[in-house]
Amino acid sequence: MLITLSFPSAGDLPDLSALCLRSKAHWGYDAVFMAACREELTLTETDLVTSALTAAYRDGSLAGVAQVKTEENGAEIWKLFVDPPHMGTGVGRQLFAWCVAEARKLDAAELRIEADPEAVPFYQRMGAKIAGSAPSGSIPGRRLPLLRYTLR
Repeated sequence: MLITLSFPSAGDLPDLSALCLRSKAHWGYDAVFMAACREELTLTETDLVTSALTAAYRDGSLAGVAQVKTEENGAEIWKLFVDPPHMGTGVGRQLFAWCVAEARKLDAAELRIEADPEAVPFYQRMGAKIAGSAPSGSIPGRRLPLLRYTLR
């Protein structure tokens, strides 16, 4: 199994956005919830120039995507999604390692992660610690677990 990472082009964005939606839907969310998340999970050409973005391929097939943006006091994982057929194969671990490396390039002291509740165990296995909660960008009134990963 070979996992490779590459910088996506504008032509890749529809496939990457569809992957984000498939990955989120994997956790059993209904159509109304998914529709509310569509805008937040859609990657745009602006994302290519305002954030660090990578696509993961496993044995040549699109398998995941990750996005890191700089924040006031560090860096934040905006997206880290693995296509359901590739979950448990090391794609998420490799994408997380990429996020850490990108945040370190930005000289960030920590990596902030607003996670889907189902993703919290993954981030904890990677070494992130729960640090509270944050409001959802898609669902009014919903709170998401907030995690922090210390970089230095």
